[in-house]
Amino acid sequence: MPILKSSEKDVRRTKRRRERNLAVQTRLKTVLSKVRKAKTKDEAKTAYKAAESLIDKASVKGHLHKNNAARKKSRLLAGISKLA
Repeated sequence: MPILKSSEKDVRRTKRRRERNLAVQTRLKTVLSKVRKAKTKDEAKTAYKAAESLIDKASVKGHLHKNNAARKKSRLLAGISKLA
């Protein structure tokens, strides 16, 4: 356990950040898997809209690097275009 008050505060702050980051990452993984598991092109497109929004938000807030976000969106679109 930390001795200094500022260190205790750092521990609390780190815990809040970790929980927030974990929530964002979990939401992203779930939405991305829905796009990948879609059977039809229409399902995939609707799931992609939600995924694109979350990816952009995560990128703006610093959870994802902008190039990583762009790559994820590009690969999802490439997968959707392969669907019959």
